[in-house]
Amino acid sequence: MLTPEVALSFFGVAVLLALAPGPDNLFVLMQSAMWGRGSGMFVVLGLCTGLIGHTVAVAIGLAAVFATSEAAFTTLKLAGALYLLYLAWQAFRFKGMDHTGERPAALGAGQLYRRGIIMNLTNPKVSLFFLAFLPQFTSPARGSVALQTLSLGGLFMLSTLLVFGLLAWFSGTLGERMQSSQRAQRVLNRIAGTVFVGLAVKLMMSQR
Repeated sequence: MLTPEVALSFFGVAVLLALAPGPDNLFVLMQSAMWGRGSGMFVVLGLCTGLIGHTVAVAIGLAAVFATSEAAFTTLKLAGALYLLYLAWQAFRFKGMDHTGERPAALGAGQLYRRGIIMNLTNPKVSLFFLAFLPQFTSPARGSVALQTLSLGGLFMLSTLLVFGLLAWFSGTLGERMQSSQRAQRVLNRIAGTVFVGLAVKLMMSQR
């Protein structure tokens, strides 16, 4: 099992990593700004759920497949890039309020939650990162390495929930203040679409 010292040091590093600019926190930032604080939190919960898959993949050795198989890595990253381009297309075609002054209904909780899961699971770089990062904090002398890996994954999810949750709250607050402006909505969605395209290109260019 993890010692308190190992758990605390890992959690501290995980918080710092969550604060570093990356695809996931940019995704949370834009989704929260577009749809509000509550919507952003559902995206965060989806991202954290996706981390469960990466943690289990490392614990059972599945993540090693993406480290050794170019085909598996390429297939997954292309799926992720295509999904990001789909989100970009949706953002670019967003028309804002209609002639009655009503804003289109926000996406449902389930849709936003699924977006977070898909965004996370279709990024093979996360699995490779976990494969390299988590074992540094495990030791056979402390018992089952698989259980230690799962515990570390849980701590990483907790740090992600904390940091991304705060990001969703603040960016969502700003976004909700902009929702009364048709022009602001369109600008925000153009920015979001551009960010999604950039993330898709970055993912497609990534190497193992």
